[in-house]
Amino acid sequence: YDSENDDHKRKLAFLKKGIQLNYQHHWIIDNMPVIWCHIIEDGKYCTPGFPIGCFITKNGIAKDACAIRVSVENLLQKYKFNTFYLFNHVDIIITYHKKSERNWGIARLVAARLDPQSYKHSDENHLTCSGPPMEIAREHTENLSVTYTYSVRFEENKSIKWASRWDYILESMPHTNIQWFSIMNSFVIVLFLSGMVAMILLRTLHKDIIRYNQASFSEEIQEDFGWKLVHGDVFRPPRNRMLLSAFLGQGIQVLIMTFITLFLACFGFLSPANRGALMTCAVVLWVLLGTPAGYVSARMYKTLKGVNWKSNFLLTALLCPSVVFVDFFFINLILWVEGSSAAISFGTLIGILAMWFGISVPLTFLGAYLGSKKKQFRCPVHTNQIPRHIPQQSFFTKPLFGIIIGGVLPFGCIFIQLFFILNSIWSHQMYFMFGFLFLVFIILLITCSEATVLLCYFHLCAEDYHWWWRAFFTSGFTAVYLFIYAVHYFFTKLQITGIASGILYFGYTMVMVLIFFLFTGTIGFFSCFWFITKIYSVVKVD
Repeated sequence: YDSENDDHKRKLAFLKKGIQLNYQHHWIIDNMPVIWCHIIEDGKYCTPGFPIGCFITKNGIAKDACAIRVSVENLLQKYKFNTFYLFNHVDIIITYHKKSERNWGIARLVAARLDPQSYKHSDENHLTCSGPPMEIAREHTENLSVTYTYSVRFEENKSIKWASRWDYILESMPHTNIQWFSIMNSFVIVLFLSGMVAMILLRTLHKDIIRYNQASFSEEIQEDFGWKLVHGDVFRPPRNRMLLSAFLGQGIQVLIMTFITLFLACFGFLSPANRGALMTCAVVLWVLLGTPAGYVSARMYKTLKGVNWKSNFLLTALLCPSVVFVDFFFINLILWVEGSSAAISFGTLIGILAMWFGISVPLTFLGAYLGSKKKQFRCPVHTNQIPRHIPQQSFFTKPLFGIIIGGVLPFGCIFIQLFFILNSIWSHQMYFMFGFLFLVFIILLITCSEATVLLCYFHLCAEDYHWWWRAFFTSGFTAVYLFIYAVHYFFTKLQITGIASGILYFGYTMVMVLIFFLFTGTIGFFSCFWFITKIYSVVKVD
């Protein structure tokens, strides 16, 4: 470091800022993350990364890694206040085992650990692993020379098998108790909703159906029970039927993709050892699942009395993927401008476009063609020519209130898992508990279905038959809570500075929110559609 060089000044300022924000090194050896294990109050804790340095404030408070490495005894003796300490030396320990005693030259790496140290080397020719640490004063004005060194020690361990070499990383991350709390929390919500739905289906609704079928359809009876009064309007097609059909087609595509991906990950096919396997599997499945998307969209559009099935196919195949592609292209443009190594090459973008238009769009057309040739769904009751007047609704039965309330309970099932997922994306922590995630995914399906059916029944009793879009938005509103939580996570958990970094975070977040909105909304819609079809098919109507 030359104090007269402006470029060196900027680099030193960047290094100090990185230490203050607890920036981490993330190393990979033989496709395995190199972990740093340290002792904390609760025991041993390992992380798949280590800090570039640490900082001691002018009040003597050791921040981040300094709080771990600096003991109270040597705080005053060895370390200075208001000073940065750079970890410029690492002791790497590589554990291996031999494949067999005969093949002496073949050995497999089964563990990689390191311990960061701070040593003030005189120069490259006089290295020392003892003495004072590598300190950088907060207001450093003198010339500075930093030498980075490392040491490697190989240890043989015959007890660790190649297939279980990731176990020591996973076992050192104490999140299991929190995950079980998350599952129990989700189960309580599901039991509550199941109890409510069972009470309605087995008691209230069952009694309603019996009375409707036994009564003589008098004026007085009809006024007492609201949901049968709208039988002539409950299957009246909604506004923007083509857009709704496109959303449902894309939602089915995302739902099946998510289910298969989590199912494969749950059984270890997409483990963290296969870097990028999870995302690759999801993209390939999305491309190949164009046929179900086109079929569901076209069939629902025909059920809603739509006739322009080709326009519906184009909307299904292009609308949501276009939004996601434009978002990713804009993010990639920022990464190119910033010179980031995470930027996707132009050839990869062309490959993604080729998969979209060469595979996904033709498969969506095939599904839309098959769906348009099928007979439309036969509704259990006829639709009146003249729409029924909807009475004045109270505040609690208005659509907005139901939509806002409908997203609370599904979000309550996932918010703890969401914290770990965001940590794995933005804090470079590994996410490996796909069994928990798959279980939470199933609970989310049940919760979205039950919450939507419950609110749908209440609105039908209030003689409001506009349920199509409301069923989609009721469970889909969970995505809004996901976005609010992501904003909270950005401002409270992350220390991201710079406009480009903020745009990247919210760009990726918007893609997550859109995908989540599509498949939760689709779950709620088809649950409500099945519920309404069932209750009106068992009622006798004049």
